[in-house]
This record gives sequence, C-alpha cells and structure tokens, in this order.
Amino acid sequence: MNKEKQLTGEERRIGIQRLLREAKQPISATNLANEFGVSRQVIVHDIALLRAAESDDADTGKIVATNRGYILEHETDAFRRVVSVVHSINEIEEELNTVVDLGGKVLDVIIRHEVYGELMVPLGVSSRYDVKVFMEEIASGKSKPLSVLTSGVHAHTIEAENENRLDIIEAALEKFISK
Repeated sequence: MNKEKQLTGEERRIGIQRLLREAKQPISATNLANEFGVSRQVIVHDIALLRAAESDDADTGKIVATNRGYILEHETDAFRRVVSVVHSINEIEEELNTVVDLGGKVLDVIIRHEVYGELMVPLGVSSRYDVKVFMEEIASGKSKPLSVLTSGVHAHTIEAENENRLDIIEAALEKFISK
C-alpha cells in the first residue's frame, strides 16, 4: 500500500479485503496496521465494520478471527462434523496431530460453560506447523486452553474432503471421544 498518501477509511477497508483475499495464512491486526500506517485499534474497528457489512455472497467470504490473525473463510465443498472429546492438556498435541495427519482440519474448539453457555473459538489448524504454533502459544503461558474450564470436555468442528475421511478421523480419535 502507498503509505505516503493517507487513505480514507473506505480505501483502507478495500485494501484489507484485498490482502485477506490474497492471503494463504491469517494476517494479524498488527501486521495490517503496519501495512496501512494506522494503529492496531483502527484495524480492529475496520474489521468490525467489514464484518457488519458481510453478506451471504460466497465470493467475498466471511472474515474470521483466529488466534493467529484474520482470514477469509470461503464456502467449501468439504464435509464437516462436530466431534466431542475429553482429554488432558497433555494430550492436545496428539489430538490435533491425529486430525491433520489424516487430512482433516480443526476449524474450532467449542465448550459448554455452565454460566456463559456455548463458547466457540476459531482455530483453523490444518497442519503440523499450525499445531506447533498453537502449542507454543499455550506453553508460553499467555493463555490456557478453553477445555480447562470444563475438565477437558470440549468439541471440535472437523473438516475433511469427504464423509469417509471424517469417519477415519473420528475412529482415530476414539480414545478421546466422550461417551
């Protein structure tokens, strides 16, 4: 982007949409702020405006906030299934690697909190590298997994290319499946 000329809010939001459309990985608000020469808070506000204006147009996609930044989620022909699991913090890496090694993607983590109700956080974990980054963030102590609030009980929306692949992933996760 041309930082010499100050962009209007609308021009900046168009630029944000373009960058997100072209991105293969999530882009952090800090990186977007640096790109456009504005504060991180301005970007967060821009993203909120863009999300409020989102339509059902599958061509534009939906802006999703992940733990690594913003990304556009497009409609897909992939199949999805919510799988409920229960395990300790020490088994998170094994669980996530099992899914991605079998060709799946962990879209989110979901817990049912007794006070707040259902809480869902996008994850977008689709490779061992993503698992490694996620585990490093947990290990850093910045935060704890949501599942600690529910004694390890949680669910994931898992995406794969077909139902058969989802069946294979679910069978491999059998030791974590809550009955």
